[in-house]
Amino acid sequence: MKIVVQRAKQAKVIVDQQMVGSIDYGLMLLVGITHQDTIKDVEFCAKKVANLRIFDDKDGKMNLSVQDVGGGILSVSQFTLYGETKKGNRPSFIEAAKPDLAETLYCQFNNTLKTVYGLQVETGVFGAMMDVNFINDGPVTLIIET
Repeated sequence: MKIVVQRAKQAKVIVDQQMVGSIDYGLMLLVGITHQDTIKDVEFCAKKVANLRIFDDKDGKMNLSVQDVGGGILSVSQFTLYGETKKGNRPSFIEAAKPDLAETLYCQFNNTLKTVYGLQVETGVFGAMMDVNFINDGPVTLIIET
């Protein structure tokens, strides 16, 4: 799994001119799944995202997690994170998981964030063309990878 984690002041995703998910404050996640990923990768990444201390405490130090600040999560599936660009000019997506596996693990990831960590999780629509809008806070951007 590969997740781009961005601290966001607000974020929303639009599909077919309809807003399908939004948060006011929290984390914007771009989630990529590879064919080698398993439920162990899902659990590791969910725990890391929920506990990642990238929000400022009262002293301005990054000491608080999304749980600590009561933030939400906007999770968007992003198979292009596994696009290989070393050769040629057209990316190869051979490392990206097939849609059935990717959707299953993506849903399990989001469900784990909700049920195990009690987080508000909004999503896009798996496999759809999406317009994603957000304001990066900081900017703070990290990559979690298994």
